[in-house]
Amino acid sequence: MVIKVNETHYPNTCIVCRENKLSGIRIWGQFVCIDCEREIVQTEVEDEKYPFYIERMKRIWLDMIS
Repeated sequence: MVIKVNETHYPNTCIVCRENKLSGIRIWGQFVCIDCEREIVQTEVEDEKYPFYIERMKRIWLDMIS
């Protein structure tokens, strides 16, 4: 089942993959596409991709405090 949280006529740039996508979620104003959201949720702490996702998600926090 796919839930389209944000679907507009204009693509959004994902903060993780930096691709323009139509479907995804917004976290404090930052867009995360549905594909990256799934990958982040399914990634284990021991996975080599984990630090990459942490760095990308950190941008949300840094944008909020700046």
